[in-house]
Amino acid sequence: MTPRLSRQRARRLLSLALLLTSTQALGTDDTSAAQKEAVPQATNLQLDQPVITELGPPAGVKPAAANTPRAADSAEDISLPQAENLQLDQPIQELDPQPVAKDETAPAAVAETKAVNAQAELPEPGTISLVPGKIAKPLRLLGAEIPPATSTRLAWSPSQHFEGVYSPTAVLVVNGAKPGPVLCLTAAVHGDELNGVETVRRVMYDLDADHLSGAVIGVPIVNLQGFHRGSRYLTDRRDLNRHFPGDPDGSSASRIANSFFHEVISRCNAVVDLHTGSFYRTNLPQLRGDLSNPKVVKMTQGFGSTVVLHSAGAKGTLRRAAVEAGIPTVTLEAGAPMVLDELSVSHSVKGIRTLLNQLGMVSKFRLWGDPEPVYYTSTWQRTSTGGVIFSEVQLGEFVRKGDLLGTVTNPITNVRTEIRSKHNGRILGMALNQVVQPGFAAYHIGLQAPQEQISSPQEVVAEESVADKSQSKAPATPNTTQAPTEGEE
Repeated sequence: MTPRLSRQRARRLLSLALLLTSTQALGTDDTSAAQKEAVPQATNLQLDQPVITELGPPAGVKPAAANTPRAADSAEDISLPQAENLQLDQPIQELDPQPVAKDETAPAAVAETKAVNAQAELPEPGTISLVPGKIAKPLRLLGAEIPPATSTRLAWSPSQHFEGVYSPTAVLVVNGAKPGPVLCLTAAVHGDELNGVETVRRVMYDLDADHLSGAVIGVPIVNLQGFHRGSRYLTDRRDLNRHFPGDPDGSSASRIANSFFHEVISRCNAVVDLHTGSFYRTNLPQLRGDLSNPKVVKMTQGFGSTVVLHSAGAKGTLRRAAVEAGIPTVTLEAGAPMVLDELSVSHSVKGIRTLLNQLGMVSKFRLWGDPEPVYYTSTWQRTSTGGVIFSEVQLGEFVRKGDLLGTVTNPITNVRTEIRSKHNGRILGMALNQVVQPGFAAYHIGLQAPQEQISSPQEVVAEESVADKSQSKAPATPNTTQAPTEGEE
């Protein structure tokens, strides 16, 4: 009996073990099936086939064709989305963004504004009247409509973008409650010039749309590619400020310049382009402009106590291209690249605020110092030998012929060479103490201009923007007088 009972017990134990194993296997299969259902399957793509549609810009950014004619103020236009009215004096909450409350009465208010504008005797499309009693018009820019008394942020994306990825550039806009000109402030056309970035920020965030006549467009960083890399140039090593007004079929730099010029600059009545010295040089805060142009002269007189240097601008610069297109433009140079200089930034901010007052865009009167001399010509003093340069003069210092400007010392032979001024003038720019090669442009000396060489000033008012002018108009004949290229814009 014992062997038989043992065999039966063994069979029962084996059957129980098999039952447990089957149950576990069944549970494992169910779990695997559930996991398979939870994981989405990858789309089967033909990797040797191109994508049908190119990746578009980030959400909220609407690219616009650089050369597409804009009938921006035509009644037959499709309504543009209205820009959101933002409090530009409040910083963006980067880590914990709060939803912006929408004003439910905005559509009704805008409709009422449009109705009043339709009844008023408004100027021709593309113009803004300065006549008292007229009502300001919405500003159309970058695919959006900015109503009067509105501050907002837009984005410009060049039609030529890097590796198929859009890099939208912030565009700050304050459209005033009253009519007036459209002033554009641009900075960091060279990506390593930081003073202008901070200057534009301070000016834009200090404006009050309810008390502004006209509009101010601020682009703190035009050359975003260079800015990210801490470089003066674009990623293709080209100088963006030598390719304006650009070419839609040209190089990468020409296409970017063309997009920015037609999408932003052509919408303005006047432009201030902010720069610094280049390649380890620093500049006394100064304005550069074509003083044979009466409207440019008027702009230079609006900057208060700021040195003015006559220069038509090198071919391809934003300033020269804008002036040739009929938009009065000046360059405001201040400080050195790759550093933030509080004195240079403060001077630039005061100058632009004074200009806003002179153009009748803000009512607050700002009296700021006596006018500085105007320098019609300038020259660069260069080093005759290589070595370490140490300056004996400072920015803004007046020098006479024969004065010691600095010395260059050979670190190996200890030979010391003096640099003496060849002119009577003022130090407008100079090299920082550094190692230099023979021929390095070390001191920029301004030579004062006879008054009769300067054109009489002419008012800068809100006119028909370049984007709305007939393309058949011949551009203004450029002035052939050239400024030195070293350290220029």
